Formats: sequence, structure tokens, C-alpha cells
Amino acid sequence: MDTSQSPPPPGYTTASPSSSMMTAIPENKLNQPQFSSPLAARFSPQRSLQDHLPLSSRSPGARNTGGSISSGSSPGQFSTPPGPPIFSSPLRPAAVPFQTSPASPQPVAFSSGSTLPTSSPPNFTNGMPQLPIEHTSGVEESVESPYVLFSAHKVLKRKKQANISSLGFGALVSPGKEVTPGPPVVQRDSHRCRNCGAYPNLFSEVLIGSGQWQCVICKKLNTSDGEYIAARKEDLRHWPELSNSVIDYVQSGNRRPLYVPVSDSRMSAPVFLVIDECLDEAHLQHLQGSLHAFVDSLPQNIRIGIITYGRTVSIYDFSEGSMASADVLPGGNSPSGESLKTLIYGTGIYLSPLHASLPVAHTIFSSLRPYRLNLPEAYRDRCLAAAVEVAISIIQGPSADMSRGIIKRPGGNSRILACVGGPNTYGPGSVPSLSSHPNYPYMEKTAMKWMEHLGEEAHRNNIIVDILCAGTCPVKVPVLQPLAKSSGGVLLLHDDFGEAFGVNLQRASMRAAGSHGLFEIRCSDDILVTQVIGPGEEAPADAHETFKNDSSFCIQMHSVEETQSFSLSMETKGDIKNNFVYFQFAVRYWNVYQADISRVITVRLPTVDSVSQYLRSIQEDVVAVLIAKRTLLHAKSAANAIDMRITVDERVKDIASRFGLQLPKSKLLRFPKELSTLPEILFHLRRGPLLGSIVGHEDERSVLRNLFLNASYELSLRMLSPRCLMHREGGTFEELPSYDLTMQSNAAVVLDHGTDIFIWMGNELTAEEGKSASALAACRTLAEELSEQRFPAPRILSFKEGSSQARYIVSRLIPAHKDPPYEQVCLYFLLRN
Repeated sequence: MDTSQSPPPPGYTTASPSSSMMTAIPENKLNQPQFSSPLAARFSPQRSLQDHLPLSSRSPGARNTGGSISSGSSPGQFSTPPGPPIFSSPLRPAAVPFQTSPASPQPVAFSSGSTLPTSSPPNFTNGMPQLPIEHTSGVEESVESPYVLFSAHKVLKRKKQANISSLGFGALVSPGKEVTPGPPVVQRDSHRCRNCGAYPNLFSEVLIGSGQWQCVICKKLNTSDGEYIAARKEDLRHWPELSNSVIDYVQSGNRRPLYVPVSDSRMSAPVFLVIDECLDEAHLQHLQGSLHAFVDSLPQNIRIGIITYGRTVSIYDFSEGSMASADVLPGGNSPSGESLKTLIYGTGIYLSPLHASLPVAHTIFSSLRPYRLNLPEAYRDRCLAAAVEVAISIIQGPSADMSRGIIKRPGGNSRILACVGGPNTYGPGSVPSLSSHPNYPYMEKTAMKWMEHLGEEAHRNNIIVDILCAGTCPVKVPVLQPLAKSSGGVLLLHDDFGEAFGVNLQRASMRAAGSHGLFEIRCSDDILVTQVIGPGEEAPADAHETFKNDSSFCIQMHSVEETQSFSLSMETKGDIKNNFVYFQFAVRYWNVYQADISRVITVRLPTVDSVSQYLRSIQEDVVAVLIAKRTLLHAKSAANAIDMRITVDERVKDIASRFGLQLPKSKLLRFPKELSTLPEILFHLRRGPLLGSIVGHEDERSVLRNLFLNASYELSLRMLSPRCLMHREGGTFEELPSYDLTMQSNAAVVLDHGTDIFIWMGNELTAEEGKSASALAACRTLAEELSEQRFPAPRILSFKEGSSQARYIVSRLIPAHKDPPYEQVCLYFLLRN
């Protein structure tokens, strides 16, 4: 790896670019993923290619000004994390501890080159011209939502200025995010615009005498069936949807006929463990410890099932009291219908409440034995796909439990947790052990299709498949990834089956996930959505209600979880004449109790003519995450990653050329001061694990990229740009720039890089035993607090200065120790003291 590169200086210029930065990017390297959708005619291939050119990112966007989000995405003071230790006077903002449970379906990109029809001007000749139209809450300033982060607080009016910018205009939307306090809940159906399908909101104008409301998206007037009739405009605030930017419409009673949810004692959806039995002794011992701790951590009313697989599939039966017994099926082929019928309708109990089966579960884990044959790990027969097929069939049970015409089913999504130590080399969905096999490419493609089909079958039955891999044997990620993605699950890699694996096993099982998710995006006619990246796929036309002039994007979500996010790229279709543009995001899904939830988020952004005002409103961290997600969508191989690094360089140059200031008596351009930290974050992107070469195996990079594309803003930012914290006297921590100048021999440093947290101890500090132990304990406490609710749980490594493991932290810090002294003083404030 190259650690001699210097960071981009504050005065980034375009006069002396490196040779790599001047390299042109062939257009054919940036192809948009294809979709087979009934709405495919709406998306233009020509526009798609233009969307993905390295220097023609989407128009500068804006984000509402408010208080709840800007503290996490704009420079300012960092609030203290929960509990000790305490941060003192940090320099840069960073994400507080957060929860992340990203599902990993295939990222998708939508591009629309067609011009959407412009709504006709509002016509208020409704027989009541004398009635005033009022804003429901008298809002004059933008209202910010914790669920949506725009790349800027304002939108440029002129199309020529907006759409040629390399910064792009976009938003990060987390529709399933949970905040405290939550949005108001309305237990009734919502009103909808009969023209475009939008929802009434706090920006809607209302005829207080007739109750008619004007849609902010298409400007049409709609009836409220007399509901919004009021004597004065202040009375309109009594309706939650007319006074809040976010509202949850909840149907707690079930409108689906012949449906009765199961009792609360069985409400927890079942968890099925699918365990690799081809492990060596050292790995098996770690796995047994993690499994014992896992079942002890589960709620007593949850139902659990256990399957082990190797060359055969063993399904453990809990009907024998305290004894561990199993039914065995061959793993060379998919289980036959007769075999499955015998399991499902037989006398065996394969899913049992934990309070009745806990001793048996411990007995099963203790009875596991290491692999005895003298074969390398990669050559051992593993029939993972056949085992997952059996687990899906058992969870599904009889095709329909039609007792007196009533269907009973558990709430929420069931989960299959696969504990994997090697590739699927036997039975359906298998590939040869050696990649040099003459027919390997064809067999891999066939296996990937089979795994995708199996994941789709799981998704149809509300089952999420999470694959947790560990050990030193390559698991052939391209084959396993489609199974996790298409079911709404996640694939994770671990060094071993120890602590981090056990924590992720626990957190994966307890993630609350909604099902049957549908995400709708509506914007003012001035705004065009050009690309969507996130955990979903374009919804078919018959999957959602359509309206006369509905120009919304509709995305089908495999699961709705708290910290998923969608990355939206947008542009303006023409010069904007209005003072505001509107955005409405609606997600509809069933929660774990099978209640119908419709969450509606409405945001209004002001428009400006001044480029300087626009630059001051930009949220650099949000812009960096949006750029990174658009870039990583194309980094599907090591060769693609190299091309994308060049794309990042070209993007930074283009930003400098379009927004930079000409230096006096020079051809050099100074990078705009409003975007001073953006080059540094993008430098981390091109050098770090997502695009760089500091992660050893392509499988690891592939897993990280897929996780990043669907992750929440907080986890995405931390995976993109590491956060450096130095231990101070008294157990406090100070946040410092992520430069290698931080590694002072008398200091202890914590580096949080999202999926990894490293603790570095200087030699002078470790020489003093008392100080060293105290500092290490404080650092470990901090690392555990930062990652307390994070999914996936990061590995936490601690090491000393000069050790071989110190390369983990050195490779993630910007190399500045070889820079000239005056640059070091300029970039690193501690040297000024």
C-alpha cells in the first residue's frame, strides 16, 4: 500500500494535478444496472450514462435549516457520548453511538430522462372565491426532518448553475429510522391528492371554510370530505398531519379478511440457526461459546430451531425432552416433497419456545464435533443451500393453516442465521472448490441464480436470511451474497467465531424488521429524481396504487429496518421560479405486529440565485456520503475500484475549477473554503478499505461495499471517514484530525472506522504500567460505548506502537509526517502549541 501520498491541502489547485488525476474515464466503464420493470420506458439509457459520468454529478441540492440534524453533519461541537468517558472540546463533529442493521439487497439505480408533465396552475374557482386560503401552521422557514438529510439547505434556481456541478444535488432518506420522541400517530386513513397521490402536510394551503386543501406537489385543489373545515386558521393545527413534517398513519386493526394474528406469547417470529459442522477444533470451540451465549441472551418466548449441515442436513427435534435427536436428509439435492411433508406433518418439533428447549439447545451445541477427515477447509462438502431450503419449509409450515377459514401466522419477519465457515461446495447452489475448474464461470453463474431464487422464496415467506461467515477459508462471497440480498438479509465476514461474531449473532436475531415495504418519492415539478441507491428494487406497476398524474418513484423494500437509508440523486428540470421546492417521502409497510404503517415525510427547501448562499448551505458530510455511494455502485471489482479512484480525483478537480477562487497573479485555483473538509473525506474514500488496497481480499472489500451502499448515514460516514480520539488525563477524550501525526509515543488513540475500532498505545505510555492500564481501560470503555448498538458490531483491536498490528491504524490515517513542517503546522493544530 502507498502511505507516502500527501493529503489534499486546503488550497487545492488544478494547475499541477498528478498524472492519475488527468486520466480520462471511458464512458463504457460506468454502466447502469438494468431492470426488467413494467416502468422501464420511463428511464432513458442516454440519461443514465450521463448520470454516471465522473464529472457531471447531479445538481446542487439543499437541506432544510433546523436543529435536530445539522449538529451531526455540520462542523460544530460534539456532544458527549452516553456515560463516561467524556469528550473535551472536540474539533470536528462525529456521529454519536447509533444503531445500524442494514439489510443488503442489491443496490439499484433509477434514472429518468423524460420530462414529467407540469401541473396546470391552481384554479380556485370552486364556488367559494371569497374564502381565504391559509397555510396550516403559518410556516415561513424550512422545517427539517430527522429522517431526511439533503446535500444543502438551499437549491439553486438556475438550471445551468445547478446541474453542471460536480457536487450533485441529493438526499439521504432513512424511512424506517426510529427517533425519540417519535412522529405523531393517526389511527385512520389519510387523505390523498386525487391527481398525483401526495398527502396533505403542514405546508398545504387550506380553504378554511370548505376544508379543501391544495397539494404542494401538483398544486391541485382536493376535498377533505369536510374534515378540515375550521373557523380560523389556528384551528387547523389540531390535525397532526397539518402541523408536523412527519406523520405516521397506523391501522392497528387488520383490514385483510380472514386474518387473525397469533397470540402475544408466540408473537416473536422464529429464529432458525443453520450451523456449519465442517469446522476445525479451534474454530468450533469459539463457535460453541458464541452459540451458548447467544441462546442465553434470547427472550424466553422466542421460538428457535437448529440445523447443522455438511454432506447431510441434520434437523434437530425438540420433542424428546432433554435429549438431543435429529432427523437427517441428504444434502446432494433439494429436499423432496415427501421428505418435507414427513417433517412438517410428522411428530417432530423443530421450532420450540426457548423456555422449553434451552437445555436441549445447550446439549446440541456441546455435542458438536470438529471435522475429522484429512481435507483442507475449502474442499469439504457443505450443503448450505439445501439446509436453508429445509429451514424455510419448516418455518413456512403447512401451505395454509385454514382452520374454519382463518389464517394464523406469526408477526414480523422470521430469521435464518447461517453460521458459515466455508463455501457451498455440495448440492444445489454449489460451486467447485477450485476457481481453476474449467467450467467454473458457468457453474458460479448458475449457483448465483439459484441462491437468488432461494432468497426470493424466503422473502415471499417473510423470512430474512443473514449469513455470518468466519475463519480463514474463502467463502466465495459472490455466490452467497445473492441469498442474503434477495431475502433482505446481510452477509458479514469475521476473523473468527469469537466475540465479534457472537455479538453480531445476537444483534442480527433481535433486529426488528417490517415487511411488505413500499417507498414512494414525490417532488415538485421543478425537480427530477435521476438515481436511487439503497435496499430495494423498482416496484412493479401493480404493487402500488396509481393516480391520474402520479409521477412518483415507487421502490419495493425487502425489509424495513431502523437504519437503512436510500441515496437519492436529483437535478432541476429548468430554471426554478418559485421560492420553495417540496419533497415528500412515504413508506408503507407492516410492522412486527402486522399493523399497517404509512409514514409520510414532507420537506420544503428555499431556492436562491446566489451561488455563495448555496455554498454556505452545503452539508459537506452528506455530500461526501452521496458521492461515495454513487462511486461505489460501480466499484464491483478491483479493476473498477482503480477506475473509481481516478473518478474521485477528477471530481475534486472539477469542484475546484467551478467553485474555486483564482489566486492573485497566478493560474492556480484555491478550493472553496465552504467545502474545505470535502477533499479530505474523499481522500479517505480513495485510500481506505472501500476503494483502496488496505483490505487484503476482494471478498472483504465486496462485503464492505455492499454494506456501505445500504447503511445509515451515521455508519456510512464513519466507514468513509475514520474518527480519531486521543485519551487525555482524567479519562477524557479529545477528537483530533485523522492524521498520522496523532500517533505520539506518550498518547493512547482510539480510531473508529465504522466496522473496525482500533486502540493504539504509544511506547512511552506502555512503559508506565499504571498509566497504561488506566488508559487502555478507558479506551476499551469508549470503544464499547461507541459500538453498543451498532450492527454489524465492529471488531475492537488494541495494540502497541511498533507492533505488526499497528499497520491497521497507520494505513487508515492521512500520511502527513513526511510533509514540510509548515504544512504540518497548518493541518494539525496541536503542533501550533
